[in-house]
Parts: sequence; C-alpha cells; structure tokens
Amino acid sequence: MAGALKPLGAGFFPLISRVATGLGTSLDEGVMVRVAGWLDLLVTWNAKVDLTAARTSEELVDLMLADALVLARHEALGARVVDVGSGAGGPGLALHLVRPDLAMTLVEPLQKRVSFLRTVTGQLGPRPGSPPVRVLRARGEEVMHSESPFDTAVARATLAPEEWLAFGDRLVSEPGAVWVLLAREAPPSRSGWKAVVDERYPWPLTGAERRAIRYVRS
Repeated sequence: MAGALKPLGAGFFPLISRVATGLGTSLDEGVMVRVAGWLDLLVTWNAKVDLTAARTSEELVDLMLADALVLARHEALGARVVDVGSGAGGPGLALHLVRPDLAMTLVEPLQKRVSFLRTVTGQLGPRPGSPPVRVLRARGEEVMHSESPFDTAVARATLAPEEWLAFGDRLVSEPGAVWVLLAREAPPSRSGWKAVVDERYPWPLTGAERRAIRYVRS
C-alpha cells in the first residue's frame, strides 16, 4: 500500500550493504549516501504517487538496487547506457549511482515518474567529473528515432523478453549490448545475437530468483 514505507535515511545503509555483500561487491560511503537519499525520496513521493509496489524496506532495496549491482560489473568505463521505462529508477538510476562514470539516459513516458526522476537527479546532482543523468519524457520508439545509438540498453518488465531484445537491437550501436532481466521466463533468442553473460542470482534480502543476460551482436 502506498505510504506504508518510511524514510530511513542512514537506516538504509545496513540493507544497502547486505545487498551489495550478497552480490559479491561493496559500496563506498559516498555511494551509500546517494542511494539512501534516492530511496528516501522514493518513499516520500510514494505516499502520494504510485512509484513502487514494494511493501517493506527489504523489498524496496532489493527491487531498486540488486539488478543494477550485477549489471555494473559488466559495463565498460564511460559507456552510454539507456534505461527504457525507468519508473522510479531501477535499474538505470541505481546503475548510475554505483557507476557514476556511465553516461546514463533514463526514458520514461509518465509525467509523474519523470518529475520524480528529475527531482532525484537534481537534488543529488552529478558526482564531480561524472556526466549528469539525462531524464527524457518519451517512449522508447521516440528515442529510437531521435537519439544517437547507445552502447547498452536495459529495461525491466517494459516488454516481453523476446520483444525487448528485438527493440533493444534498434537502440544500440555496433557492437552494442542489450540486457534482458528475467524472473522465471525463458531467455529469448534472436538471429544475429548471442548471450555473453548469463548470471543467475537471488535478491539478497528477499530471495527472489533473478537472471541477467547480456546479449551482443554475433
């Protein structure tokens, strides 16, 4: 229920740390402060705007952060990444918070969610020497025709896996990569594409089974 979650401030730190440790990584204090600031804003806005279905702090941190931590270890320095259907910021905004070197574009068609994302990025600001996050109010099809190709495309639950892989094909440059995030669905296949990363992992706080597959042109 919207509003059931509460801002925790530094109280998010132990949860953030457990998610990172559970996925075999660690985050410095500066990153944890920024992630916690984002989550606090999310919880505050969620009392009035439906941004997340998470009911507990554990569900929220898993949902928003875990997938991004897996993706982060496979992205090249300074890669141009687009997240289509960004919602409240998972995984795209989280990916930028833990990898501020990435040139991140968040694409979201709903104005209330765009307002939230712009508020978060405005309040947090870019880290010194890092590119700012771009937030576009648009549909993926519009970005496909108006933006230069990206290095990597990601989406979560925006389209069925097969449709998303085909869609992502048109968003990225050569060689380009498309992430497909799965729960229990079968991985898609597409002519001219191959999986080069296939990670299965549970969300550390809730145990939900996840799978992240990185496809590149073959």
